[in-house]
Amino acid sequence: MNYLLGIDIGTSATKTVLFSQDGKTVASASYEYPLYQPNPGWAEQDPSDWWEAVCFTCKKILADTNFDNSSIKGIGISGQMHGLVMLDDKDQLLGRSIIWCDQRTSEQAQFIEDKIGRDKLISITANPAITGFTAAKILWVKQNRPDIYKKVRKIMLPKDYILYMLTGEFSADVSDGSGMQLMNIRKREFSKELLDKLEIDISLLGYMHESAEPAGKVSKQASILTSLKEGTIVAAGGGDQACGAVGNGIVKEGIISSTIGTSGVVFAHTDSLHIDKLGRIHTLCHAVPGCYHVMGVTQAAGLSLKWFRDNFCKEEIDIAGTKNADPYMIMDEMAEKTGIGAGGLLFLPYLMGERSPHLDPLCSGLFFGITPSHTKAHFIRSILEGVAYSLKDSISILREDMGIEVNQVRVSGGGAKSSLWKSIQADVFESDIATVHNSEGPALGAAILGGVACGTFRSVNEACELVITTKNMQEYNKTNANEYNKYYSIYKSLYPILKNEYKKLRELLL
Repeated sequence: MNYLLGIDIGTSATKTVLFSQDGKTVASASYEYPLYQPNPGWAEQDPSDWWEAVCFTCKKILADTNFDNSSIKGIGISGQMHGLVMLDDKDQLLGRSIIWCDQRTSEQAQFIEDKIGRDKLISITANPAITGFTAAKILWVKQNRPDIYKKVRKIMLPKDYILYMLTGEFSADVSDGSGMQLMNIRKREFSKELLDKLEIDISLLGYMHESAEPAGKVSKQASILTSLKEGTIVAAGGGDQACGAVGNGIVKEGIISSTIGTSGVVFAHTDSLHIDKLGRIHTLCHAVPGCYHVMGVTQAAGLSLKWFRDNFCKEEIDIAGTKNADPYMIMDEMAEKTGIGAGGLLFLPYLMGERSPHLDPLCSGLFFGITPSHTKAHFIRSILEGVAYSLKDSISILREDMGIEVNQVRVSGGGAKSSLWKSIQADVFESDIATVHNSEGPALGAAILGGVACGTFRSVNEACELVITTKNMQEYNKTNANEYNKYYSIYKSLYPILKNEYKKLRELLL
């Protein structure tokens, strides 16, 4: 039997998973690394940590399983999107990567819209200028650190840096590349027109592939460092959202995904190009050749719950430690007892600004409606519900404004481990939900791309039909949905009221 390897470069850790060709997990390993926030709104990571994580996890899997590396026929890489990695003429890193959730580039995003024009920019890239996207990060370095920018010879995304370290090939792919905001999305290639206007040399960018195309082979040096077999085919790979969608079978219309990890993402496959002219929803190339996807992003989904756990749930963490249990499960049990609406407590999950639908780097989190009757459990439940409301903002735009069919929602990520959070999503979204048997999402999607690249599968769609099945279908409760809608209508009204106040508050902190 052939085996496939999926490598997922996440924000908190890299996870590498070995799969059989029928999609079953054989072994996995993960490696955590730090996130640096030297200033408010900044977020950075060291790309060398990602590479160290890849070397460690690959070697661990092969050592622990005593597995013959020649049985691994294809490798795929998934990665956090939008991060900026820069190398000099000696292929040395020029500092840390400015990653996806960094919000320092509001001036550069405005510069891009002023330079290109909002409507023109959307017509080329399918999106308005976004602080989190890579183009604004490049301009920030160019304008604020010209000493560094003049040394740049290669610009790449996180997973492309790992591909470069594995193969020596300077590559990009359409799914991740379209999140740089430098591509002509219709032509599925970097836009010379856009790059010229922004004065970014196209030679700094890698060769563009479709995600499932072979982009290189494991080099001799990488083989020594990872224990992978020299010459193993590596696919171009994709952004974590596109790979996660492939790993959940979101490769045809009518099925969408809701993924709650650090961020939260609503993702839908489209056979043809759909663009939200108001720029609330992102349109990018899919990892399925010739296809596209639309997605809405909540910046701080799982991050909101983690923030609350780390700062206010020491007791629950200690109890979990004595029971060898997950603190989140204890928090779930507490929240479940409070009931729909969290006793009238609402939460806006804008801890890292927000992407969809507000596109506002200045907004921040809010608990609304606090009274003396509220306990820690109410706060936990309000976070679960607030994240679901934020994701519903995106689903409503897909359904009502963009005409995208939603027949089933497949949930994944850390949020899918919570039965309460799953049921909240079903009722808030007013949609039946399901999970897939394999929970490895992005890593499985990456492995599928590797399988297509090496010829194990004929196409991405064929692979998904063969390896992905659903379980735990859950119907939404109409009575609960009606109750949630009462709170959701209040939730929706809060941001417009607070928008200008957020800006004033941020100015006080500068």
